[in-house]
Amino acid sequence: MKQISKRARVLTGGAALVALGAGAFGAVSANAATPAAAPAAAVAKADAKKKDTTSSTHLTIDAATKAAQAALDAAEKENQRVSVAVVDRNGNTLVTLRGDGAGPQSYESAEKKAYTAVSWNAPTTELVKRLEQAPNLKDIPGTLFLGGGAPVTAKNAPIAGIGVAGAPSGDLDQKFAQAGVDALAK
Repeated sequence: MKQISKRARVLTGGAALVALGAGAFGAVSANAATPAAAPAAAVAKADAKKKDTTSSTHLTIDAATKAAQAALDAAEKENQRVSVAVVDRNGNTLVTLRGDGAGPQSYESAEKKAYTAVSWNAPTTELVKRLEQAPNLKDIPGTLFLGGGAPVTAKNAPIAGIGVAGAPSGDLDQKFAQAGVDALAK
């Protein structure tokens, strides 16, 4: 049998190790991809039962922006300087617009009014009346029981809230928030 030089043995061994390593890496990579199919299968199975999952409707960013701009436009037509906030069903802020000359407190107040409206699926002017029977409602963090918050609904369920703050009365803020809701129906 012919003897192979040391250099040839090193090169051949190195090539064999590279091939072996590539094969092992490919096998690990293929196995790593396999579990990803399992969660999809679990979701499909859970979806089939309709007990383990739920779906919800959300306002798009375009719709939220349209509503906020409509509320701000309504306020500006009456020479009111306000801020407008739109929050999603979970109270997360989607859009805020601070009108020219709006007071510094109006930004946060608008967000809280929107949050309050979506949380109770009611205009905040109605919620103010509920304080007479349950005055502790005002102590819930993140809420503001003043006129100017309006819920946005789909299939009678709240999906967003619009809050307006900065006009001299809650009734005006409420009117402008409702203008934002009404813009979504067009």
